[in-house]
Amino acid sequence: MKLSTLTCTLAALQTAAAHTVFTTLFVNDVDQGDATCVRMPTTPSNATFPINDLSSSDMACGYDGTKGVARVCQVSESANLSFTFREYPDASAPGVIDVSHKGPCAVYMKAVKSAVSDSATGDGWFKIFDEGYDNTTSQWCTEKLMQNNSMLSAQIPDGLAGGYYLVRPELLSLHQSDKSPPNPQFYVGCAQIFLNSTSTSVPQETVEIPGYVNISDPSVLFNIYTPKFPYFTPGPPVYEPEVSNSAVVATANTQAEGLLPQNAILTNANWWGIELDSYSTSDGCWNASINCWDQAATCYSQAPPTGSKNCKIWEQKCTGIQTACNDNDFNGPPNQGKVLTPDLVSNDDSNAEVTSPEPSNTVSQQNPSAATSLTVHLASEPTPFQTSQPQTTLQTSYTEQPTPSSSEHETY
Repeated sequence: MKLSTLTCTLAALQTAAAHTVFTTLFVNDVDQGDATCVRMPTTPSNATFPINDLSSSDMACGYDGTKGVARVCQVSESANLSFTFREYPDASAPGVIDVSHKGPCAVYMKAVKSAVSDSATGDGWFKIFDEGYDNTTSQWCTEKLMQNNSMLSAQIPDGLAGGYYLVRPELLSLHQSDKSPPNPQFYVGCAQIFLNSTSTSVPQETVEIPGYVNISDPSVLFNIYTPKFPYFTPGPPVYEPEVSNSAVVATANTQAEGLLPQNAILTNANWWGIELDSYSTSDGCWNASINCWDQAATCYSQAPPTGSKNCKIWEQKCTGIQTACNDNDFNGPPNQGKVLTPDLVSNDDSNAEVTSPEPSNTVSQQNPSAATSLTVHLASEPTPFQTSQPQTTLQTSYTEQPTPSSSEHETY
């Protein structure tokens, strides 16, 4: 195997301006894992940037949002979904969104044939939640988001047909809407879900994204500095099963895409590591080492702006196998079948751990933390009969950048 170098520039920390991005889905208060089942920007340097062009396809699911990810999270009927927004995608510093960025929030859904391959743009979107300005508390929804542990929550409407959906949380900052030209700033992303439901209803009235909001709409031109209430949120009214027009459709009863393989033992966002085959010879040990390092390189290269933390766990596994091969210990892999994905924490109890999602029998196969420069070197492996230290390494070097102070955040 020829020497190759894979370089990933990890720049989620914005030294000039940090905004916000949807990073994590919770289902009934259970964390699904950072970026798991989430379409988010693949370029860390602009991951938190707002969408300014209301006619852009980015309005559907954000930057790079027309491309699906490998995982689809299963949810139950009428489940509560929560969406974490972060100013720094990898949580390397605290923050949800700058305090100057005030405006409404909303959550949309779209029924799709495939949560992985649908482009997200076009008709079919319906709103399940929105909140603008609360006269009682004198707060915008974004201000409540900052007080609510960065969580925006919405319940899936009762009676919604089972099947695949894209779920789209939306924040709108109006802090530049009074400028000339006006500059409303949208922050959106999408979660890919499979709704496990026997119901058969879907809304008859849906909207197109982009197209549901225009730059001339009062909802995006509202002046938060000299406000003239009431404020009306962008887009259609919230879908209410009891009063909204619904259509009857065939329901999908079984999830067939976006599931973990049975032999997946570690996940990082939408990547998974496959357990290595058993071996008892020198040849088998070195082949397993090659396989392990190849998977490690893929993990790092596919890591989204939320980071590559679990890739390091896989790297430790590879190092152990490589060391054993070098020591002529050719029986392995060690702890075969052990799930390495760390337990996730429930949102409603920070002290309670919950089991990581179990792999499925169905296989549907398919950048990293900020201010970090990562270089992966894959050198040639020794032949299976060499006993000297193998040359294959996965080298990581990190250059920490200073975390911007609040005074460095743009407020315009």
